[in-house]
Amino acid sequence: MPDLRSGNWLDWRVFEAVSRNNLIYNQCWEDPAVDRQALALTPADRVLVITSAGCNALDYALLGARVLAVDQNPRQNHLLELKRAGIRALDFESFFALFGEGGSGRAREIYTALRPALPEPARGFWDWEIRLFEPERARGQSFYYGGTSGLVALVVQWYVEHVAKVWGVVERILAAETIEDQVGIYTSELRHRLFGANLLRLLGSPSVLALLGVPAPQRRMVHAASGGFAGFIYGCLDHVMSVSLLRQNYFYSVYLNGRYTRDSCPEYLKEANFARLKAGLVDRIETFTGTVTECLARQEEPVTAFVLLDHMDWMVPQPRLLEEEWAGIFAIAAPGARVIFRSGGPDARFLPTSILRRLAFARERAAALHRQDRVGTYGSFHIASFANV
Repeated sequence: MPDLRSGNWLDWRVFEAVSRNNLIYNQCWEDPAVDRQALALTPADRVLVITSAGCNALDYALLGARVLAVDQNPRQNHLLELKRAGIRALDFESFFALFGEGGSGRAREIYTALRPALPEPARGFWDWEIRLFEPERARGQSFYYGGTSGLVALVVQWYVEHVAKVWGVVERILAAETIEDQVGIYTSELRHRLFGANLLRLLGSPSVLALLGVPAPQRRMVHAASGGFAGFIYGCLDHVMSVSLLRQNYFYSVYLNGRYTRDSCPEYLKEANFARLKAGLVDRIETFTGTVTECLARQEEPVTAFVLLDHMDWMVPQPRLLEEEWAGIFAIAAPGARVIFRSGGPDARFLPTSILRRLAFARERAAALHRQDRVGTYGSFHIASFANV
């Protein structure tokens, strides 16, 4: 609970209302290609990850690792369970219609086929919310414009087309054959026209960032960085345009098109990988609804890898919560365990000293991988091993 005298009470209430009562993420917002290199997971690993939309939990399972997916928001686990049930019960084309195309006119029929494979809590949720995959009922006619992050994506898309009136430039960028051509079009024709001051103020507001799952502590990190929120936005776009072709960067192209393509999509949506998951790898995933600390307290088997996303930023104002979580991590970590996490800040100094002194950071390696990240929305990326577990 925040200090009600701090002036952040309203921000906290908005964030709590959004994060506890909505599906926020319809895709993961961390690059699993970076995670694969950072962790080098094998079938011998047992990895704990914050669920988010479940895409990356499935990615780790494709490496043979056993995955414990944890999320305080039950709707995020319901989404992962829907994917798991779909993998078990559906053929690839039906599965891709839902999660690749973002929906189908046959969504109800497809759901009927996978429904028996859902655990009861998820079944109760999707019995109503399967409408998110029905084009005639879904916002923007796609699941990927559903959830609170999808709503923000749809609003930004509308702004680009109808206010900034640069949709034609975006289409040219999507058609670019080389990164050099892409950067040239972006620099000369899009960068200076895309965001006005009013839109930047709106995107940086507590309400909009809450819809994106960004809590007040992380928002303050972003606003405090060099250049403020505007500098953060432009820095992200500059990076994204230079790291890969936009049409091949599924993190962004899905919000421009409302769907993935067969060539630009998360690994679990590729037909050969779907078959491997269906053959048994999907069963290497389990879910837990609650905090990381609550989950760790119920574990008896060691964990070899931890993927903490950026969720520790949320706890910066309450270091006691960070210390409690890390006490659980240190207690259950196997010898040689490693951890990765991201932050809106430039470094890991937000962690209490009692935690930092027990971690050995691979800073150069993390910085090199951070430069390859196709998302580009985080201030820093960290890889560490446990020095004194």
